[in-house]
Amino acid sequence: MGTLARPLDALSLFLFRLALIGAVAAVLVMVFSAGWQVIARYALNAPPIWTEELARRAMVWAGMLGASCAFRAQADPVLFPKARDVTGAAGNALALVRLVGVILFSAPVIWFSLFDGRMNIARGFLGRSAMRQAEMLDVPMIWFTVAVPLAFVIIIIHALSETATRLSGQMPVSPLKSEG
Repeated sequence: MGTLARPLDALSLFLFRLALIGAVAAVLVMVFSAGWQVIARYALNAPPIWTEELARRAMVWAGMLGASCAFRAQADPVLFPKARDVTGAAGNALALVRLVGVILFSAPVIWFSLFDGRMNIARGFLGRSAMRQAEMLDVPMIWFTVAVPLAFVIIIIHALSETATRLSGQMPVSPLKSEG
């Protein structure tokens, strides 16, 4: 593997594992809070006000982190799935096209998470979220909304890793497939 591909792949794999743990934890939080809502509503007749919102916010984290994991595991929906199997110069060209597509899709999401149309960081998606409180939870909304740009940054790192690995002559391996 090339000199750039190896550290990028190690970073990508580390982020995959971290995101997978985060996605599973978010699903567990979602299930726990929804389950507690049901128990409290029907068994105790005293539903807490925070469970529904916590479940919604956990769903966002689970979805965004899960999407980044699916991208790394090559389990994301693609238009031409057989394009990943192409090797040689054509495979490298397709990998570069995929990388450009990922960057063109992700860059505006990341950009407008940080800035508004006039480059005001306080009015970007995260800046506005930092100034708002969650409705039923006493937590700034930024703790929930940061999942969106974070997932897209992770996806870009995965795409860079995949492309560098292909360009070094290796085929990317899914972290979910066992070797041997």
